[in-house]
Amino acid sequence: MAKTDSYAISEKRELILDRVKEFIYKNGGVVKKSRLAELGIDYRRILDFVERGDLVRIKSGYYTVRLGDFSEEELLAKLFPDGVLNLESALYAYGYIERRPYGFTISIDKNTSKSRFKLDFPQVTPLYAEPETLEFGVADITFGKATMRIFEKERLICECLKYQDKMNREQFKEGMFAYIKDTQKDVAKLMQFAKERKVVKKVQTMIGVWL
Repeated sequence: MAKTDSYAISEKRELILDRVKEFIYKNGGVVKKSRLAELGIDYRRILDFVERGDLVRIKSGYYTVRLGDFSEEELLAKLFPDGVLNLESALYAYGYIERRPYGFTISIDKNTSKSRFKLDFPQVTPLYAEPETLEFGVADITFGKATMRIFEKERLICECLKYQDKMNREQFKEGMFAYIKDTQKDVAKLMQFAKERKVVKKVQTMIGVWL
């Protein structure tokens, strides 16, 4: 192959790569495979960019330019915008526990594809839930440099009581006592969520005496 032909091919490749990178940045820095299809570029080129290190495949079907551009929290928010922070992850976000838990726990629609959680970074543990239970007692919180959905404090306490066996024992106790000391807690709302989540007896026996 003549040098001029080789140069032309290399230049074309760089132009296409620039288009892809620009598209990814304009769309928040993380893009699904289905969105890249909008560029009309042969998917084999995307795979080539990944193999050569020009792009990063975060997990199957999700691409970014450079993994180091994002914190774990930002990646979590981009990959799971439909998830809700729960258990230790949410306790930490509220400042109820001091030690940052390893990975993240999120509640998510039980009908979501299990393959979404086949990724090495960030480490995510799903709590599969009925869709309707993800629609009440949910708020937004600034989490690191990201905005993430999270259960309101009172709903979170009910979740921790419901899934106590899935939690670190010490962090569970630390979170419960931190809530009890919270001067902005809403006991009426707590009991309302306790009825919804069927943990009224646990609320009454485990923390009721302190409220």
